[in-house]
Amino acid sequence: MAGVIRGPTRLSEGRPAAATAATRVWLPPALLPTVLSFAAILLLWVVAAGIAQNPRLMPGPGLVMERLAEGWASGDLQHHLMATLARVAAAFLLAMSIGTAIGILMGRSLLADRLGQPWLLLFLNMPALVVIILAYIWIGLVEAAAIFAVAINKIPNVAVTVREGAKALDPDLAQMARVFRLGRGTVLRHVVLPQLYPYIAAAARSGLALVWKIVLVVELLGRSSGIGFKLGLFFQFFDVASILAYALAFIAIVQLIEWGILQPLDRAANRWRR
Repeated sequence: MAGVIRGPTRLSEGRPAAATAATRVWLPPALLPTVLSFAAILLLWVVAAGIAQNPRLMPGPGLVMERLAEGWASGDLQHHLMATLARVAAAFLLAMSIGTAIGILMGRSLLADRLGQPWLLLFLNMPALVVIILAYIWIGLVEAAAIFAVAINKIPNVAVTVREGAKALDPDLAQMARVFRLGRGTVLRHVVLPQLYPYIAAAARSGLALVWKIVLVVELLGRSSGIGFKLGLFFQFFDVASILAYALAFIAIVQLIEWGILQPLDRAANRWRR
């Protein structure tokens, strides 16, 4: 009957509704492995610091957080974080745009693929340190040289990944676009890029991690600001706690970019597949 109020059903194995709702709000099942992984890392860090019993060489989380708070309070951490982030953003966007264009061209043109293959092999095997040093020698110790050196190191990786995606494009969809006489811009936006997105996303995720690591080397060698520059100063004083504090600060920023930007974009771009 519609008016009968039924008794409590099996709700999460007999737990009260409030407790179940709280569990869903505060600890979603999808986040449980991530939380456990971070807890394991923290536990391992505490154990390693306890075994070492030398805060100068292996500081614990408490000392590192103290240095992090000191850098934040003085404004030094924010200043160098923003300098590194600006270089990472510029080099990342440059590498992704050029590398994607090259990858699509090589994937869709056999002649371009054959002509570009030796160049890709050359730059893929060129050590990043060599590119950075040459950029500073040829261009000078300027911001443009730093961004150029980082982008050059990442462009071949993007091109290789996107090229494989361009080669795997569905020929039936291309035939459909020709039948309906779609313009090149329309084909690129609605036929090519949706199929390429998984490859572009893979290149972006690996690229973000690679770019910021190379940026640190660039800053260490020839910049007067940025996380890499500060790490070089801390290394001179063997200040491991400050090295870990500044490194963890930037890792946290990159992780927030992953959670707040890349993952939502990934879900939005793949919505058409569901």
